[in-house]
Amino acid sequence: MGIWGRVKLLLTDQSKIGIVTGARWNMLRARNARGLVKSRAVSLQPTRIRYPLEIRMQASSDPDVFDQIFHRREFDFLKHIRNPQVIIDAGANVGYVSALFLSEYKHSFVLSVEPELTNHLQCMKNLRPYGDRSQLLHAAVWHTKGELMLSRGTFGDGREWATEVREAHDGEIGDVYAWDIPSLIMMCPRPTIDLLKIDIEGSEIALFSRDIKWLDHVKNMCVELHGAACEQAFRAATASYRFDELQCGEYTVCLNIRRV
Repeated sequence: MGIWGRVKLLLTDQSKIGIVTGARWNMLRARNARGLVKSRAVSLQPTRIRYPLEIRMQASSDPDVFDQIFHRREFDFLKHIRNPQVIIDAGANVGYVSALFLSEYKHSFVLSVEPELTNHLQCMKNLRPYGDRSQLLHAAVWHTKGELMLSRGTFGDGREWATEVREAHDGEIGDVYAWDIPSLIMMCPRPTIDLLKIDIEGSEIALFSRDIKWLDHVKNMCVELHGAACEQAFRAATASYRFDELQCGEYTVCLNIRRV
């Protein structure tokens, strides 16, 4: 990359995560790609985030999650949502999106749900500074409550961000408890969800293949649809609803949801 290209990259980073943070992150990313970063984790604070975030390095998926949110800006649609009070982050990973919600909306409450244990522990670190505005569950999101199995290395690239869940077979003891959306809504301060984010690595099929009357209590939703089967289940389930739809990166965004 030439000098002008590097200057443009730094100017872009200034608007996204801060010029100093951006320069440091670009250096860390380049060194990490060459196996030169020996630290297990680094701490960075993008301009939009109130407290520093910890990023696991080396072979972790955390750097890609960080880039997805703060470089590719897949949550720019938030400018269309005014002052949400109650937010559910289903598939919170290590908490970067939840931290963005909590920082962007100073008076919001965010319920974050993550089934993979190491991600959950990392998420706990990143969200702890937000106090009782943040509630974190080590759990999965499914169409019903019950025990599920974690399935690692069978989806996507097999790293932490691609951990799936599945129903337990006969004789299996579940790895993680699953909550349905109505139960999660009951855990919130009020029964209206201003923003529901769903990124659950293919479990969208199970979630949208059953009754979704809970959508009557959701004003806005963004969902990452993992493949054609997820897309088909989502479209069939939401046929009785109207919303303003837009695509922001990998997320299908549904604004102003209302039943037909």
